[in-house]
Amino acid sequence: MNNLREPLLNKLNEQFSSAIESVNDFRDETTIIIKKDFLISVCTFLRDDNELAFDSLRDVTAVDYSGFLQNPIPHDHDIHVPEKIQQQFDTRFQVVYNLYSMKNHFRIRLKVKLEEDETIPTVSSIWKSANWAERETYDMFGIKFEGHPDLRRMYMPEEFEFHPLRKEFPLMGIPGSLPLPKH
Repeated sequence: MNNLREPLLNKLNEQFSSAIESVNDFRDETTIIIKKDFLISVCTFLRDDNELAFDSLRDVTAVDYSGFLQNPIPHDHDIHVPEKIQQQFDTRFQVVYNLYSMKNHFRIRLKVKLEEDETIPTVSSIWKSANWAERETYDMFGIKFEGHPDLRRMYMPEEFEFHPLRKEFPLMGIPGSLPLPKH
C-alpha cells in the first residue's frame, strides 16, 4: 500500500506550519483542517508538488454544524466532549475538499472552517472540477466562493431564498415556497 501520509505532512509542516489547525486520521483517511487564508496557497502546492501530485479534486461540499455542540448527546448520558473535538466544530460550516493523487493512488480531505457570513476563495483556477462542485455547495448551503467564474444556483431557481442542506431548512421543505409542476 502506498503511504504518502508522512511525506505529505512533513512537506505541509515545512511550507505551511501556521496554516494547519489539525490533522486527524480515521479509518486510514487523513483529514487536514487548514486556515481559510492559506487555502489557495496550500491547494496550489498540493497540486504542483511533483512528489505529492494531488491533481484531482474529487468533490467540494460543506457540513453545517449549527447546534451540534449545544446538544451533541442525549441528556441522560454523562459523557464529556473533549476540548480537542469541540474546537473542530467551533464554527457553523466546514467546507470540505476531497483530493486525490492519481500518481500515488492516495486521497486526503482538506477542511476549512467558515462562519455563516464569511466567503471563501474559489479553487476553480486550480482544479476545473471545482466549478460545478462549488456551485452545488453554494446552492445547497449558501456558501459564497469569491472569484468563482459563474456562481449561480444549479438545482434551485435563482429567486429561491433558502438553502436546502442548512440545518434550519425543514425536512419536509417549506410549503408554497417553490411552485411544483402540475403533472
